[in-house]
Amino acid sequence: MKVTDTIATVLKHKGQNTVLSIAPDQTVYEALELMARYDIGALLVLSSDRLVGILSERDYARKGVLMGHLSRETRVREIMTSPVTFVTPVQTVDECLALMTQHHFRHLPVVLQEKVIGLVSIGDLVKWVISGQAHAIEALEGYITGGYPG
Repeated sequence: MKVTDTIATVLKHKGQNTVLSIAPDQTVYEALELMARYDIGALLVLSSDRLVGILSERDYARKGVLMGHLSRETRVREIMTSPVTFVTPVQTVDECLALMTQHHFRHLPVVLQEKVIGLVSIGDLVKWVISGQAHAIEALEGYITGGYPG
């Protein structure tokens, strides 16, 4: 598990191929219910299976609540972030972390040939990096103590 691994590898390791989404004409309240039910912080907004936006808790707080919009009356399209920055499966963990840091994103859709195939969060990528570091530390400790094979 290295920062040079591809996002395809991360998605495969996650083992999660269900991407939760909502339509742009659904209410923000419906989106919030879905986010609460699945304990997630963002939903992809799809129209006819095309990625048209992303709705995060941050969008709701800043563009919904602070602007006085009621969640039961506001449509997702009114407060979603669009256009959406996305990555492809061949991009690396390092590239995605840099993109997320630069633009202050917490979620990145993964798109292949205009179809959403997954979503990675900053948490997914940080876990990936930490796991790789833990393996490297174990190998170094084994080497230092003479338990390293080879």
